Amino acid sequence: MKKHIIIEEIKDFIFKKTPHDDIHGYGHTERVYQMCIELGKKLEANLFVLKAAALLHDIGRFSNQSNLKNKNHAEISVQIASDFLESLKFQIRREEFENILHCIQTHSFSNRVPPKTLEAKILSDVDKLDALGAIGLYRTIGYTTKMKGGLKDVLEHLESKIFKLKSQLILEITKKYAQDRLAILNQFYVDVKKELKMGKS
Repeated sequence: MKKHIIIEEIKDFIFKKTPHDDIHGYGHTERVYQMCIELGKKLEANLFVLKAAALLHDIGRFSNQSNLKNKNHAEISVQIASDFLESLKFQIRREEFENILHCIQTHSFSNRVPPKTLEAKILSDVDKLDALGAIGLYRTIGYTTKMKGGLKDVLEHLESKIFKLKSQLILEITKKYAQDRLAILNQFYVDVKKELKMGKS
């Protein structure tokens, strides 16, 4: 099995099927992919599984199939990834195939399926790390603006989801990475609250 060729075919598929934006599109996928490789090497994970899952983890966000619209994007991603991987001329070992799909299914904050393999834990944590820190703040503001929301909505999104992500991290190494990133978000949150309060005095 030519694993490097499979990864290149997945990259080409994702590049063509994913919007080229930084919020949930190709920019996000590329950052998650690179950090998964970095952590995967440190933790001696299966890099083929990790690379494939990282590239395909959000593909379901961009599906226009009407029969899938009410499903969590991770579940849609699993279906699209499964169909695509099975269409390749190179066979993937069954255990690796199933692990890739498990990684994709369990990465989502809202899907609430616990990751069991090392590769799934890495992808789940890295996806959450990309929502933290300076880039996470940029993504939160960008997403809120895209949805026609304002500053109040940014703060509510931080409160209701982003600040809760640290408690969902599994690996000790990612928990350490999260500390500095959360400090950036928290400083922004405190400063905005302070400035809003000053504006009312």
